[in-house]
Formats: sequence, C-alpha cells, structure tokens
Amino acid sequence: MLTDRQVLILQVIVDDFIRYALPVGSRSLSKKEEISFSSATIRNEMADLEELGFIEKTHTSSGRIPSEKGYRYYVDHLLAPQKVKTADVQIIKSIYAERIYELEKIVQKSARILSEMTSYTSIVLGPAVKDNRLRRLQIVPLNADTAIAIIVTDTGHVENRTFHFPANISPGEVEKMVNILNERLAGVPLVDLNAKIYKEIAVLLRQHIQNYDLMTEVLAETFKIPSNEKVFFGGKTNMLKQPDFTDLDKVRGLMAMIEQEEGISEMIRRNPEGINVKIGRENNNSVMENCSLITATYSIGAEKIGTIALLGPTRMEYSRVIPLLKFISADMSAVLTTLYQND
Repeated sequence: MLTDRQVLILQVIVDDFIRYALPVGSRSLSKKEEISFSSATIRNEMADLEELGFIEKTHTSSGRIPSEKGYRYYVDHLLAPQKVKTADVQIIKSIYAERIYELEKIVQKSARILSEMTSYTSIVLGPAVKDNRLRRLQIVPLNADTAIAIIVTDTGHVENRTFHFPANISPGEVEKMVNILNERLAGVPLVDLNAKIYKEIAVLLRQHIQNYDLMTEVLAETFKIPSNEKVFFGGKTNMLKQPDFTDLDKVRGLMAMIEQEEGISEMIRRNPEGINVKIGRENNNSVMENCSLITATYSIGAEKIGTIALLGPTRMEYSRVIPLLKFISADMSAVLTTLYQND
C-alpha cells in the first residue's frame, strides 16, 4: 500500500514524463507547487517507489521514469479523465453529420480522424463479415461471359466479385436469377448462403436456366466470403514520430506487426467489451513492450459488432485519450444503431 506522499510523487512523475518524455529527478520534483517536502524526503520516497517497482532508472539519466507497474497504478487509481474538448466533439460529430450509409466508410473515417486527433495509431476492427446478412445482390454483366456480383450486407458491407457465366446464358435468364436470389436470400446470414443455394436456389434455377447446375456451382463459389473482420488503420506510421521509439530493431518489429495486421487484430480481439487498457508486457508480445493498447467496443443496439483501438507508447496521454475513445465509440454506436436498426 502506497503512502499519500508516495502516491503524490508517483502521480507527478507520471504526469511529467507523459508531458515531456524526460526522466524526472528529485531536484525537478522539489520545484513543483504540489510537492512541499524536502529534497531528502523526496529522494527517500523515490528510492522506496523504485524498490517497490513503480518507477525505474534509465541508462542515460539520473532521473526516474514510470515502470509498467507505475503506469498500471496510475491508470487504475490516479487517472483524472479530462473532459473531451469542444473542438474534438465538433470534429467527431462532423464525421457522423455527413450522410454516410456504409458501415465500412464510417469505420474508415473514424480511424483516420482518431489518429489525427491523438497522433497515435488507430485501429478499428469492423464486424466479422460472416455475422452479416445479405441485404441485396446485383449482377452487372461485363461482356458475354463475365460479370461482377455486388453483394451488399445489412451493415453496409460491400463485396465485389468477378465471375464467369456458363456458356449461352441469356440476359433474361440473368435477370430471373437475380430476382430469385434477392427474393430467397435477403436476410440470410452470409455463412448460410451456400447451403441455401444448393438446397433451395438450385431447384428454382433448374426451372428457369439451361445450365442451372454450372450456375449453381458458380454462385456457391462467388458467395464464399472471408469470415474474419476487416481491419482499418489510421496513422500507421505515427509511432515513428514518438520520441520513445529510437531503437530501430524495436520499431521494425512493431511496424512489421502492424503491416501484417493479423497479430494486432488478434490482440485487440482478445479484449473484453468496454474500455480496456493493456500496458507494455500485458500485451503478451515482445514488440509491444514499450506500447500501450487501449480498446473500446462499439455496437448496433445491444450487439457488439467491432472494436476501436489506439496504439501508442506506454507514455500515452491516458487522461485525454481514454475519454476520447469512450466518446467516439459511444457516438459511433449511436449512429450505427440509428442507421441500421431503422433501416
């Protein structure tokens, strides 16, 4: 259990290091208005905090910086969330004031705006496509034997697939096929489309299309959609601008993980609903030792459909970005609920 003096000194060290990215010494602490102890007392308390693992020495300075344990204590017990600035509120509201009807575009824009507002890397996981339902299908012929299938889901996800017609299918047959598909498949989960095509659609196509068996196979292949969620990034290279990342090997490893996407998305996916803060080694990945990952879920009604996250140094401005992430995820949920539950 930390004493009141130790708590105050830890808070000032964390706040100072977040603000200036410089180790904090007892001399600079003694000049702070909120600290009225003697230099000897400050040194003794800092020594105790170091022994307890809340602060640590750096190789290049006699000052101290917060440890992972120190940041965790700060986030859990000392954080004073800032009110979201009016200018930030207006920027966020402006995203949703535009009449955007596709979830992906809303998500993409949210990721970009969030990274610009924080100077960190933002990552947004869209809903897993397998959880979507078909809203409508459109087929656009390109030539005599090739067409594009435009698949639109209930959350505005759009998939474009090029496929080849069997020989001798007529424009009239294509129109009948599209009508059948939209009538019978609208509202069906994408994961169930293939079973529905083979069990029900094939029987109907047989009545209207000459090469119905080949067309059934083509449709089944066309409706094979990846089941994992899409990942959207904002400010992928923002980490390179942080003074914390001067070790090129660590930066390379971090950037490689971001580029590969799967590692970071899996890390985000593991977090439970609500706001979560993982600091340094809590992320269980060696390239994340100097990073914090803050995640917030967003939803349509009561159903969680995705996660929005910020990746930054452990020296993140937690008091600002946590309320900001809460605000943007709540606003995003409200807009998506209005858009898709009333659709």
